Amino acid sequence: MPTIRRIFASERAPLTWGLVWGAIQAASPLGFWWLDAATVYALSLALIATVYIGFAVADGRPTVIAVESTVAGAFVVVAAAGVTGSAWLLVGGLIGHGFKDLWQHRTHYVANTRWWPPFCLAVDWLAAAIIAIEIAAGLQIHR
Repeated sequence: MPTIRRIFASERAPLTWGLVWGAIQAASPLGFWWLDAATVYALSLALIATVYIGFAVADGRPTVIAVESTVAGAFVVVAAAGVTGSAWLLVGGLIGHGFKDLWQHRTHYVANTRWWPPFCLAVDWLAAAIIAIEIAAGLQIHR
Protein backbone atom coordinates (compact mmCIF):
# COMPACT_ATOMS: atom_id res chain seq x y z
CA MET A 1 0.00 0.00 0.00
CA PRO A 2 1.57 3.31 -1.04
CA THR A 3 1.99 5.94 1.63
CA ILE A 4 0.36 9.37 1.39
CA ARG A 5 3.82 10.92 1.04
CA ARG A 6 4.65 8.67 -1.93
CA ILE A 7 1.30 9.44 -3.61
CA PHE A 8 1.86 13.19 -3.32
CA ALA A 9 5.47 12.86 -4.44
CA SER A 10 4.37 11.01 -7.57
CA GLU A 11 1.69 13.63 -8.26
CA ARG A 12 3.86 16.67 -7.53
CA ALA A 13 4.20 17.85 -11.14
CA PRO A 14 0.48 17.66 -12.07
CA LEU A 15 -0.50 19.28 -8.76
CA THR A 16 2.04 22.07 -9.20
CA TRP A 17 0.96 22.78 -12.77
CA GLY A 18 -2.65 22.60 -11.64
CA LEU A 19 -2.01 25.33 -9.08
CA VAL A 20 -0.37 27.49 -11.76
CA TRP A 21 -3.35 27.03 -14.08
CA GLY A 22 -5.79 27.51 -11.21
CA ALA A 23 -4.29 30.94 -10.55
CA ILE A 24 -4.46 31.72 -14.27
CA GLN A 25 -8.08 30.61 -14.37
CA ALA A 26 -8.95 32.80 -11.38
CA ALA A 27 -7.30 35.78 -13.13
CA SER A 28 -8.82 34.98 -16.54
CA PRO A 29 -11.56 37.66 -16.38
CA LEU A 30 -8.77 40.24 -16.66
CA GLY A 31 -8.06 38.95 -20.17
CA PHE A 32 -11.74 39.16 -21.14
CA TRP A 33 -12.51 42.57 -19.64
CA TRP A 34 -15.55 43.06 -21.90
CA LEU A 35 -17.35 40.09 -20.28
CA ASP A 36 -18.72 39.69 -16.78
CA ALA A 37 -16.33 37.74 -14.58
CA ALA A 38 -19.21 35.31 -13.95
CA THR A 39 -19.46 34.61 -17.68
CA VAL A 40 -15.73 33.93 -17.96
CA TYR A 41 -15.76 31.66 -14.91
CA ALA A 42 -18.84 29.85 -16.25
CA LEU A 43 -17.18 29.28 -19.62
CA SER A 44 -14.10 27.85 -17.94
CA LEU A 45 -16.21 25.53 -15.75
CA ALA A 46 -18.08 24.27 -18.81
CA LEU A 47 -14.85 23.72 -20.74
CA ILE A 48 -13.14 21.95 -17.86
CA ALA A 49 -16.11 19.62 -17.42
CA THR A 50 -16.18 18.63 -21.07
CA VAL A 51 -12.53 17.52 -21.17
CA TYR A 52 -13.58 14.19 -19.71
CA ILE A 53 -15.79 13.61 -22.76
CA GLY A 54 -12.61 13.55 -24.85
CA PHE A 55 -10.98 11.13 -22.44
CA ALA A 56 -14.13 8.97 -22.55
CA VAL A 57 -14.07 8.90 -26.35
CA ALA A 58 -10.40 7.87 -26.21
CA ASP A 59 -11.38 5.17 -23.68
CA GLY A 60 -13.92 3.91 -26.24
CA ARG A 61 -16.52 2.30 -24.00
CA PRO A 62 -20.03 3.54 -24.88
CA THR A 63 -21.19 3.49 -21.24
CA VAL A 64 -18.23 5.63 -20.16
CA ILE A 65 -18.93 8.09 -22.99
CA ALA A 66 -22.61 8.32 -21.97
CA VAL A 67 -21.83 8.77 -18.27
CA GLU A 68 -19.13 11.38 -18.85
CA SER A 69 -21.33 13.29 -21.31
CA THR A 70 -24.16 13.34 -18.76
CA VAL A 71 -21.87 14.50 -15.96
CA ALA A 72 -20.35 17.19 -18.18
CA GLY A 73 -23.86 18.31 -19.14
CA ALA A 74 -24.74 18.75 -15.47
CA PHE A 75 -21.69 20.98 -14.95
CA VAL A 76 -22.65 23.00 -18.04
CA VAL A 77 -26.10 23.58 -16.51
CA VAL A 78 -24.52 24.73 -13.21
CA ALA A 79 -22.17 27.02 -15.15
CA ALA A 80 -25.06 28.50 -17.15
CA ALA A 81 -27.04 29.12 -13.96
CA GLY A 82 -24.01 30.88 -12.48
CA VAL A 83 -23.94 33.41 -15.33
CA THR A 84 -27.03 35.20 -14.03
CA GLY A 85 -27.63 33.46 -10.70
CA SER A 86 -25.54 33.43 -7.58
CA ALA A 87 -21.78 33.43 -8.19
CA TRP A 88 -21.61 30.85 -5.43
CA LEU A 89 -22.95 28.37 -8.01
CA LEU A 90 -19.66 28.75 -9.89
CA VAL A 91 -17.67 28.16 -6.71
CA GLY A 92 -19.81 25.11 -5.95
CA GLY A 93 -19.43 23.85 -9.51
CA LEU A 94 -15.65 24.07 -9.32
CA ILE A 95 -15.57 22.38 -5.92
CA GLY A 96 -17.92 19.68 -7.20
CA HIS A 97 -15.78 19.13 -10.27
CA GLY A 98 -12.74 18.79 -8.01
CA PHE A 99 -14.53 16.01 -6.15
CA LYS A 100 -15.32 14.41 -9.50
CA ASP A 101 -11.58 14.58 -10.30
CA LEU A 102 -10.76 13.00 -6.94
CA TRP A 103 -13.25 10.19 -7.61
CA GLN A 104 -11.75 9.66 -11.08
CA HIS A 105 -8.23 9.53 -9.62
CA ARG A 106 -9.28 6.89 -7.09
CA THR A 107 -11.42 4.74 -9.41
CA HIS A 108 -9.81 5.21 -12.85
CA TYR A 109 -13.34 4.99 -14.30
CA VAL A 110 -12.09 6.56 -17.53
CA ALA A 111 -8.93 4.80 -18.73
CA ASN A 112 -5.60 6.56 -19.28
CA THR A 113 -6.15 9.70 -17.20
CA ARG A 114 -3.35 9.15 -14.68
CA TRP A 115 -2.03 12.73 -14.54
CA TRP A 116 -5.22 14.65 -15.44
CA PRO A 117 -7.33 14.23 -12.26
CA PRO A 118 -4.73 15.63 -9.81
CA PHE A 119 -3.94 18.46 -12.26
CA CYS A 120 -7.61 19.34 -12.74
CA LEU A 121 -8.43 18.99 -9.03
CA ALA A 122 -5.73 21.56 -8.20
CA VAL A 123 -7.05 23.92 -10.90
CA ASP A 124 -10.64 23.55 -9.71
CA TRP A 125 -10.07 23.95 -6.00
CA LEU A 126 -7.59 26.83 -6.21
CA ALA A 127 -9.83 28.74 -8.62
CA ALA A 128 -12.85 28.03 -6.37
CA ALA A 129 -10.97 29.30 -3.31
CA ILE A 130 -9.87 32.50 -5.05
CA ILE A 131 -13.35 33.17 -6.47
CA ALA A 132 -14.89 32.55 -3.03
CA ILE A 133 -12.48 35.09 -1.52
CA GLU A 134 -13.39 37.57 -4.28
CA ILE A 135 -17.12 37.12 -3.57
CA ALA A 136 -16.63 37.38 0.19
CA ALA A 137 -14.52 40.54 -0.28
CA GLY A 138 -17.35 42.14 -2.24
CA LEU A 139 -15.79 42.05 -5.70
CA GLN A 140 -18.45 42.33 -8.39
CA ILE A 141 -18.63 39.03 -10.29
CA HIS A 142 -21.80 40.16 -12.08
CA ARG A 143 -22.20 43.63 -13.61
